[in-house]
Amino acid sequence: MATMDLRTDIREFLSSRRARITPEQAGLPAYGGNRRVKGLRREEVALLAGVSVDYYVRMERGSLAGASDGVLDALAAALQLDEAERDHLFHLARRSGAASGPRRRRPAVAVRSTLQQVLDAISDAPAWICNGRYDVLAMNQLARALFSPVLADPRRPANTARFVYLAPEAARDFFVDYDHIAGDVAAKLRMEAGRDPHDEDLIALVGELSTRSELFRQRWASRDVRLRRSGRKRVHHPVVGQLDLDVESLELPAEPGLHLTVYTAPAGTPTADNLALLASWTATQRVEPTG
Repeated sequence: MATMDLRTDIREFLSSRRARITPEQAGLPAYGGNRRVKGLRREEVALLAGVSVDYYVRMERGSLAGASDGVLDALAAALQLDEAERDHLFHLARRSGAASGPRRRRPAVAVRSTLQQVLDAISDAPAWICNGRYDVLAMNQLARALFSPVLADPRRPANTARFVYLAPEAARDFFVDYDHIAGDVAAKLRMEAGRDPHDEDLIALVGELSTRSELFRQRWASRDVRLRRSGRKRVHHPVVGQLDLDVESLELPAEPGLHLTVYTAPAGTPTADNLALLASWTATQRVEPTG
């Protein structure tokens, strides 16, 4: 799939980052009023990064092989990359310097029973374990109740990226900040593709979303990348109404590629009260399992 072509990834990522920076933002004089390019010229990026124009042109054409960490850091500074974008640049460079490999299907990951016990021990907060493709691999009971709209699709494992882009009406009803969530999902999938471009399931997911969602095609084409981090998420639950949740996403060192995400709210807030109400309601319901 073209979406995973390395040279295309490098070329479009670097050119898109270059296009968003004006000479003024880079501290350069803007000579002449008729600039034919959006953002910085290639020679201006080369100047800022301290490399030759020919070398930068080769990099932007898709070849980062042999670029030192120092050169990559200088390029990241010249393009004013944030932390996620810098990490993505380094992922692309490592791929550029490595022999290309075939697509491969990762073996199915079964979440260890002890991790499920950890989830079940978190009784007052929704918690789940996902991989980088947004597959939901394990949940506690409160998470099953909170994300019941996501689980409405019988396909397993449930996948929040499919929910966001392939069930947009339900997703807009559920996620208060739907547009922000949609951008996040595409950007984090792009980040995952940079880390593991040969993951056959990831390639298939991106292909499915690209084929079936115009919005995903637009967001994917932006080349934006983001890290999985803590933050806030606002949802509108069909039973208890709006919940303004604090989100903590933790990598699991013993399970590379998996993240434990926990949703909480400060005590005494309406969201905390509504979570308690949801927990009470859940105890009376039969909630479908994750997988």
